[in-house]
Amino acid sequence: MKRFFESVGRFARFAGTVILDVFRPPIEWEQLWRQIGQVGSRSFPLCAAAGLACGVVMTLHSRTTLVRFGAGSMVPMVQSLGFFIEIGPLLTALLAAGRVGAGIGAVLSNMRATEQIDAVEALSIDSFKYLVVPRVLACVLVLPLLTIFTDFSGLLGGYFSEFAAAHISGPLYIERAFSGLTWENFIPPTLKTSVFGFIIGTVSAFFGYTTNEGAEGVGRAATNSVVLSSLLVIVADIILVRCIFIVFPETAL
Repeated sequence: MKRFFESVGRFARFAGTVILDVFRPPIEWEQLWRQIGQVGSRSFPLCAAAGLACGVVMTLHSRTTLVRFGAGSMVPMVQSLGFFIEIGPLLTALLAAGRVGAGIGAVLSNMRATEQIDAVEALSIDSFKYLVVPRVLACVLVLPLLTIFTDFSGLLGGYFSEFAAAHISGPLYIERAFSGLTWENFIPPTLKTSVFGFIIGTVSAFFGYTTNEGAEGVGRAATNSVVLSSLLVIVADIILVRCIFIVFPETAL
């Protein structure tokens, strides 16, 4: 129990340092743009493919149920609401935790094991601000964009499935899909993925940057990054959904 609370304290201190260093100049713009490109390129194909597949599967299931009750025309609206409100943000965060989180944990732990971080510090460079902060900030900025791609990939997959089943036209599908969607259903769920990005980036960087197990710690850091960041994303999602209902009560109706 003592070791657990010590680990929680170290992580809280690590996360607090990340937040403070984000607003402390100078900002490593070159490193930040590089990390944004890496995070996006690593996750975009996976998010697009997963969103497309989930869109097809969700339409198949929802259509079977809605047609039974004579509400087959509501399939596009159910699809869009389901993806924009919950499926898209959570699916994107979990995919990023597995793809990006493991990469950050493995890279930083490998740099620590091969003493590259020590070499950076020997050059009088703040290794924390140079290596950790850009990665966390990149996750915060890129996750909402990836969520939008996942949402629209899900709608595209839903359209393919609906076209095959009911031969619905594209304009009619779009009209029905967005008929029940408001900005309150789109903006808050999309922006909450920035919190997911902070969790994924901070947890992964923490395990990678603070490892002291040598080469054996590389795999362990990657695994711990994925597992813990995924669990924290799910817990944070529950809290954020409740907060969204409080701030935008009409979305809970």
